[in-house]
Order: sequence, then C-alpha cells, then structure tokens
Amino acid sequence: MTEHTPPLRFPAGFVWGTATAAYQIEGAAAEDGRTPSIWDTFSRTPGRVRNGDTGDVATDHYHRYPADIALMAELGLPAYRFSLAWPRIQPGGSGPANKAGLDFYDRLVDELLAHGIDPVATLYHWDLPQDLETPAGGGSAAGGGWTARSTAHRFAEYAALAAARLGDRITTWTTLNEPWCSAFLGYGSGVHAPGRTDPAAALTAHHHLLLAHGLAVGALRAELPSTARVSLTLNLAAVRPLTDRPADREAARRIDGLANRIFLDPVFHGRYPADVLADTAAVTDWSFVRDGDLTEISRPLDALGLNYYSPTVVAADDPAEPHPHPDGASGHPREPSPWPADHGIRFVPAEGERTAMGWPVDADGLYELLTRLRDELPGLPLLVTENGAAYDDYSDPTGAVHDPERIAYLHAHLTAVHRAIAAGAPVRGYFLWSLLDNFEWAYGYGKRFGIVHVDFASQRRTPKDSARWYAEVVRTGTLPPGPPTVA
Repeated sequence: MTEHTPPLRFPAGFVWGTATAAYQIEGAAAEDGRTPSIWDTFSRTPGRVRNGDTGDVATDHYHRYPADIALMAELGLPAYRFSLAWPRIQPGGSGPANKAGLDFYDRLVDELLAHGIDPVATLYHWDLPQDLETPAGGGSAAGGGWTARSTAHRFAEYAALAAARLGDRITTWTTLNEPWCSAFLGYGSGVHAPGRTDPAAALTAHHHLLLAHGLAVGALRAELPSTARVSLTLNLAAVRPLTDRPADREAARRIDGLANRIFLDPVFHGRYPADVLADTAAVTDWSFVRDGDLTEISRPLDALGLNYYSPTVVAADDPAEPHPHPDGASGHPREPSPWPADHGIRFVPAEGERTAMGWPVDADGLYELLTRLRDELPGLPLLVTENGAAYDDYSDPTGAVHDPERIAYLHAHLTAVHRAIAAGAPVRGYFLWSLLDNFEWAYGYGKRFGIVHVDFASQRRTPKDSARWYAEVVRTGTLPPGPPTVA
C-alpha cells in the first residue's frame, strides 16, 4: 500500500468493543456467596495449570471495575462483552439467586451505562458450578456436569434468574461461549476443566450444552423485552486440507464435521449431520438425543457470534512417518484428543508467523468463515465476538508497553472483516480479545492477550500501544492503510 491508499471505512452503526470472561478477570473467588466452579477446582489440581496459577484474584476486576470501566470510556469503547459467573449468581448451580452476586452485576451494568458503554452479556464462559460436576457430599445422582441432562435444565433456570434481574438494561445476551471448548477440551482431551478424557462423554456433553442453549433461549425470551437480542458464540474452525489429495480432503471433511457442522446443523437446521453421526458411531450411539431436543436447540436466534484466532490444517495420517499427533499406527502412544473419532488424521502446524501461543497468524481464515456463514445462514447478523493475539509484552523503562505485533495482527484481521462486509457478509460488530491481560486458562498468567497491560503483583493497568491504536480506529470508524512496521 502507499500513502495515497484511502483508509477502510466501516458501516455506520458498526459495533466496536472488547471482551472478557468472569473467571479470567473477576477474582473474589470466595466472596459474597460465590461457590467454586469447575475452573476453581481444576486450577487447584497439581499439574493442570502452569505454575499452579488460579483465578482466585485474577485482575481483581470484582473490586476494580469502576476504574476498568473508566479506562474503557477513556479509550472510547462503545460496547463491552463480558460473562456472568454462574456460581456467583446461583451458588451450587441450583436454587434461588444469590442477591449479593446479582448486586455486583447490577453495579457493573449501571456503571457501564453511566459511561455510555453498551453491556453485552454472556451467560456461560466455562465456569460451571462445581456442585453440578461433583455434588457436595459425594454421589453422582445430581452430578456429572455437562454429561448430565439435568445440567441443561439447571442452566435454563439460571438464565431466567439473570434475565429477570438484568434484562431491563442488557439488550444483547449470549447463551454459551465456545461450547466446542467446554465439551471437547473439558471432556475429551482434558486440558480444560473438568479434565475428563472420554470421547463418548465429550459428545454427550456437546449435546447437552446445545440443549442448554436452546432451553436458555426459551427462558430468555420469556423474561426479556421483545426488543432484546439473543445469540450464541461459536469458535468455528477454518479447516483446510494440507494438499488436494482425496485422503487429505476426507480428513478435512471429518474435522469440519466435528468443529463446525456438529454445531451449525442442529442449531440452525434442527438436525445432526448424517456423516458426523456415522463417523462417531464407534464412539457413541447418540442415544442421549431425545425426541424434541433438536426443536429446542434450533430456536431462532437474532445473531451469531464468531470467535477466531487461527486456521486448522489437517492431513491423512502416514503411518510410515512419526508425527506429533499419533494414533498408535506409527508406534507412538496416543495422547487424549479433543476430536472424537479422529483416528487416521494428523494436525499440521501451519507455516508462517506465529503468536506467543504458537498459533499461526492467518487473517484469511476469518474471511473464509464470515463468507461461509453469509452463504449458509443468509440474512443472519454476525458478530466477531473474539479476535486477538498473545505476545510477550513488557513494560519498558519509561513504563510504556509497545506491541507492534499485536497492532499488525489486529490490522490484518480487521481488514479481513472489512473485506467480508464488502463481499456481503452481514457483520455487525467486532469485539477485540481482550481488554486486559488476564488468567489464560491452562496457561495461567503466562500469556498476555490484553490491549491493557496488567502488572499482576500491583494490579497496575497500562494501556499498550495497541489500545491507543484501536481507540483511534473506533473513534473514526476507519482502518488506516497499513499497520506500523514490526521490527
């Protein structure tokens, strides 16, 4: 590009914001009636989270939210996507609401509105009340987490409690954030809470999460004004075959089924893909799907949220070559996989630049997904509900935090969003992940996604260069021709 290239202008009314999640920022893990979640338990289990980090304090947002909101207002951010903590609002996952927990979200929402920031609430960002996974006092009749059908009904009750209290001020609601992670990382590979490694349990949890979503949509509609918007957020995958060989294309079909169509088909078409059912027949008989479930799951939505970070490249396994995702054919023991029935498939690290997570930087995948949704779900408003990158940020001797790599990443991905809009994708907003450096799940505090640097010892907040850059994009509604050169 040259200096004469005009900036890219986003449509009038495009929603700009940032996103966070309760367990990653709130802290106050045992205050005001909050009970443990599966992530409290998981993070306290030796070996589960790097350095033994927990979300007990996180960024102390529970106590520091007024200053954090003032910082959002200083940056000119019009919207804020955050999650409600189920065990703070409904301790133990059942029974009446906890007044102190709802009072906190009352204060948070009122503070946002007082600063002209639109609150966008997510009901579930992975912090299932521990009592629903393993009931206090032992026993399994009321436990089982997302493998238990009853959990879906408990979730709908929680959704109703939250909407009844906050629905007069929150106009956009999301039921679940990334149910793929909850089901397949939590119950398949075990790298997320609750840490189970059972592919059949992962598929059962997947279905009950979708059932919970559908039941919650009904509960929200019953409590909210007719003008409220209800959505779901999925981390769909841009799945690519390594080559055009039929075997690699077949591998891509199978993973696309387990990453994308296993969600899109039931939620928007009221059915499970026949090929996915066949692919997983050796894992489960799907008897947990009952009459009427798919009708519940496919209740109409007002929008779909998309989280995107990097593409997924797959190939057919070559038993003659060792590789990092073995299934035993090459003589290597197989580690628990998040993908049920992925035998014979290997996941290939994409080439090129990477973030501190080791994830490839590839904005084309975001464009591919947005235009795919344009074609598959015509007319449905889309939101990019998470997009961002972790880099090894640090405060220099002057106290500044320079992160040109993140600015370049954001520029590339916002360019992809603009290109998708120009191609007819009905993208209505973009929420950058994340506002603050925070507890990054199994990585603890070792990975920084924020546009605001957090010194975890002092809790001091310092806006990074990317925060100022993003604030200017938001202020003007335009994207400059090119990002700063990364040294």
